Amino acid sequence: LSEKTGAPIIYGPNANPNFEATTAKDGQEFKLGELTFIVLHTPGHTMESTTYLLRDKDGKDHALFTGDTLFLGDVGRPDLAQKSAYMTQEELAGTLYESLRNKIIPLADDIMVYPAHGAGSACGKNMMKETVDTLGHQKEMNYALRADMTKEEFVREVTDGLLPPPAYFPMNVKMNREGYKNIDEVIAQGENALAPDAFEAVANEAGAVVLDVRHQNDFAKGHIPGSIFIGIDGSFAPWVGDLIKDVKQPILLVADKDRIEETITRLSRVGFDNTIGYLDGGFEAWKKSQKIMIQSLPLPQKNSR
Repeated sequence: LSEKTGAPIIYGPNANPNFEATTAKDGQEFKLGELTFIVLHTPGHTMESTTYLLRDKDGKDHALFTGDTLFLGDVGRPDLAQKSAYMTQEELAGTLYESLRNKIIPLADDIMVYPAHGAGSACGKNMMKETVDTLGHQKEMNYALRADMTKEEFVREVTDGLLPPPAYFPMNVKMNREGYKNIDEVIAQGENALAPDAFEAVANEAGAVVLDVRHQNDFAKGHIPGSIFIGIDGSFAPWVGDLIKDVKQPILLVADKDRIEETITRLSRVGFDNTIGYLDGGFEAWKKSQKIMIQSLPLPQKNSR
């Protein structure tokens, strides 16, 4: 995106990417026309976590881009960066407590909060489905922003009940440092329409995973032998990380035509950039070609007593 637009990449303190970027200081300001972005270093989720405050020409604060520090209904989990920070999750949680109390909670209630993730992300455990909210409302309902919460209570709350992180997380950290493939190239490669014979040949030659993202009922009615089902409308990213271990694994898609680009994009967002094509005409084309298909049998119903 930076190469396409000429816009510089700006990170907060402690970030050390292996590509050209500006590492900002806490409190540093960046002008964009009549607007100003103010860097607020908010470590805790990771030690480089940073929030960006948007201020107008009259000095009024309008928006807060919180990254993984503050979500709607939740905060960033403190267990993912323990190794890189040489800190325990409890120590990181304590750091996050200080960041929220000193940098975010004192801001005006009418500021709009724009987090990096929403419901379904593994970066938090209690995220709302909404994508934007006022900071004032979050102060009222977000458990982690409770005014009377002690640091000890906060540490217990945010570290309790954390599920194991998805398998792709360590590779994503590496990619964040080293950079990504151009998303336009990733999408163009993935939008390679393959007729059933070609689809089957490419799957065998490339050792590709056949990923079926249709509705579960459609998958049950018929699917390609050996294909993996992960519904695009479910907890897509975590299941991809659990079932496809290598982010470089070639992937072929079985999906509705109007969801091909979405699927390629969502795979890419968690580091899976090697989608190499999709079944042209969808599963109906596979059926019409009279190739082998599998139907799922319903589980027998137990008689009620």
